[in-house]
Amino acid sequence: MILLPFLNTDILEAGVDEAGRGCLSGPVVAAAVILAPDFYHPLLNDSKKLSESQRILLRPIILDNCIAFGIGQASVQEIDQINILQASFLAMHRAISKLKKKPEHLLIDGNRFKPYKKFKHSTIIGGDGKYMSIAAASILAKTERDMLMEKLDKKFPAYNWKKNKGYGTLAHRDAIREHGTTKHHRLSFRLLPDPLSLFET
Repeated sequence: MILLPFLNTDILEAGVDEAGRGCLSGPVVAAAVILAPDFYHPLLNDSKKLSESQRILLRPIILDNCIAFGIGQASVQEIDQINILQASFLAMHRAISKLKKKPEHLLIDGNRFKPYKKFKHSTIIGGDGKYMSIAAASILAKTERDMLMEKLDKKFPAYNWKKNKGYGTLAHRDAIREHGTTKHHRLSFRLLPDPLSLFET
């Protein structure tokens, strides 16, 4: 599927997406991107459809060729306090607030969004596979979060976050079962299929 450059051709649009919503550990990270009108790259697509090496390749290209970008996150503590959906909105709001040029319209990946200030927005299911700006945002959010998890892995190597990035792989769940949880785990999530006496390391 060929990605579309705009939803509205006559106004400045920013694509917005998040990464890490379904993880067991780490923050949820969002990005907002306003692409240059003539931007094109043949690899640009939904970050989930790209390899890690392709995402890493595209990240500096997007940063060098966008009009503006912003990256925001919501912490594990915020996720546990307000739930992952509201934390995702919070991360998106923080990303939008960091845009150095203000868009006239927001393109939000997904079917729900909490309005931010007076910005007009459109929610688009599967938007990261339909619009270039949302795809670019998905790549920035994903690569940013991956780098964060790789840093955390150095302090907590038992959970292999450099590989699983905090997702609930079998190895990650086995590590939780063996070592317990850390301050970076989302305690409001069901971390294991069976009850676990949670403790912090």
